[in-house]
Amino acid sequence: MTGPDALQPDAVPVDAVQPGAATDAGDDAPPAVPLLAPRDGLPPVIETSTALVEYAQALAAGTGPVAVDAERASGYRYGQRAYLVQLRRNGSGTGLVDPVPLPDLSVVQQAIGDAEWVLHAANQDLPCLAEIGLVPARVFDTELAARLAGLPRVGLGAVVESLLGFSLQKGHSAADWSTRPLPEEWLVYAALDVEVLVDLRDALAQVLDEQGKTEWARQEFAAILTAGPPAPRVDPWRRTSGMHGLRSRRQLGMLRSLWQTRDELARRRDIAPGRVLPDAAMVSAVQADPATEGSLLELPVFRGRANRKLVGTWFGALARGRALPDAELPPHSKPGEGPPPVNRWADRDPAAATRLQAARAALAGVAAEHDVPVENLLSPDLVRRLMWAPPVPRDASAVESVLRAGGAREWQIGLTRDLLTAAVAAA
Repeated sequence: MTGPDALQPDAVPVDAVQPGAATDAGDDAPPAVPLLAPRDGLPPVIETSTALVEYAQALAAGTGPVAVDAERASGYRYGQRAYLVQLRRNGSGTGLVDPVPLPDLSVVQQAIGDAEWVLHAANQDLPCLAEIGLVPARVFDTELAARLAGLPRVGLGAVVESLLGFSLQKGHSAADWSTRPLPEEWLVYAALDVEVLVDLRDALAQVLDEQGKTEWARQEFAAILTAGPPAPRVDPWRRTSGMHGLRSRRQLGMLRSLWQTRDELARRRDIAPGRVLPDAAMVSAVQADPATEGSLLELPVFRGRANRKLVGTWFGALARGRALPDAELPPHSKPGEGPPPVNRWADRDPAAATRLQAARAALAGVAAEHDVPVENLLSPDLVRRLMWAPPVPRDASAVESVLRAGGAREWQIGLTRDLLTAAVAAA
């Protein structure tokens, strides 16, 4: 964030509920006003370069922050690309952009310039937006702001109802947004999401200012911008649901082979891997260890017509995993994962378990004092790593260095350094 007033609240519309009114009034709070249609009407979907340039010009002529949202087809398509981009700015109106025929939105990027973006759960949308040429210079994340403000529920609908007194229609967030043409009711839902974002940003900024957390938010939002895209996962096949039931390295090798085959097939077809073959089916196949294709077809999921056609593909993957030399079988856990599971600490390193217990208790107290979730006070993974392998010497300066190297923000370091220094000396 730049500029001393970047997070100062602007005026909330006079017909909106003042921040905190809905949450403080309890049973006496007026019922939320349902938002059923965009105030300016539903705009047509922007599908041509000419319409995109026209809307970009409108954006450039608008004022203030730009509300931004994106809809994906998670659970339906292979990747996490955007299938609809929603934007709204004061004086510009709402734009619903179809990035399928318009995969380069750099003209929109130029129109926005260095204006602040307002998003809800920014980390979910920024990667897919970057793929189509949209990268913010400044952000205000309303979900993260709600967490810092100590709101009990931080979903968009809940925060809008709590602070603005409006209720948003829901039900389409998990839809297949690759559907064409998009149903009108889905487009209404998408347009309403950005319609409230700037007002919500202003209300949250006011709450944070009242709580003395404006600087916290400024640092958190800056960290979003510097984080960059997420690193590729190491051994992504290990995220297979239910694989904890596999005991031997041979079984892990078979699962990896099956997962890789499914992933390649899903990539080629642009289908979510779980729709090609569910995780549970892969685990069941490995556990059954079928000797023939016919035996594999006896398993429930593999009896379906689609998988009957692919039985040779699945059986071949299992056979390749079964035939791997011992030296090529995957280990039981990823190398370099950091500390072991916390439930093993007491046996493997009782002193570390004592340190972690002391750290968690102290952090919970500070989180409660400042009304912020403990996971937002400091990354739980960073706490575990610090307590498992404390720095030498175990003084405040060394602890501060570990926290800063681990990505902790200055406000987090200021609140937690001393208590974590005490915790590393607890055993």
